[in-house]
Amino acid sequence: MTSIAGTDAREELRTLLAENSVMHGDFVLSSGKKSKYYIDARLVTLSGRGSPLVGKVFLDALSAVWPDAVAGLTIGADPIVSAIATVSGLYGTPIDGLLVRKQAKEHGGRRRVEGPARAGITVAVVEDVVTTGASILDVIRAVEEAGCRVTGVYALIDRDEGGREAIEGAGHAYHSIFSASELLSSDHAV
Repeated sequence: MTSIAGTDAREELRTLLAENSVMHGDFVLSSGKKSKYYIDARLVTLSGRGSPLVGKVFLDALSAVWPDAVAGLTIGADPIVSAIATVSGLYGTPIDGLLVRKQAKEHGGRRRVEGPARAGITVAVVEDVVTTGASILDVIRAVEEAGCRVTGVYALIDRDEGGREAIEGAGHAYHSIFSASELLSSDHAV
C-alpha cells in the first residue's frame, strides 16, 4: 500500500504534539513514576487538526499488517482508535475500532472489550503514550480473552522508559511513531 500520510503529515503531527502536548514541571505518571515532563497527547489527538493526522500516520504504520481492528485502553487510546477507524473508512479500507475498559461493566453486556470484536479477527493494539508497557499488556490480555489475535502494538509516543522491552519481552512486535526525545528536542518550553 502506498503511503497515506507521507512525511509532511508525520512532521505536522510531530510539531503539533511538541507545541501542544509537552508540559514541564513535576508530575506523577499513571505508572507511579515521577517525571519532570508530561505528554498529554489528547490535546492533539482530540483536536480537529490533529485527529485526521493521527489516523493517517497510524494507517501508514499499520500498512504492513493491516489488521481487522485496532484496540486501545479507554480513555487515552479512544481518539486514536476513532481516528484510525474513520480515516481507514474514508480511504475505502475500513479497520474497526475496539475500546478496552479497565474492567468489565457490571451491567448491560458486561463486556470489557467494546465494539465489533469477533473471535479470530486480527487486532493491533494502540496507545497514546507508553511508559512501562503495563497497561498495554493488560489490553493484550483482554483482547486475547475476547478471542482475537494481536498482531502488534503501535504507540503514538514512547517515553523510552522500559515499555518497549516489556512488550517485546512478552512476545509482541512493538512500533512507536515518535519517541519522547523527538518531541522534547523540539518543544517550545521556556
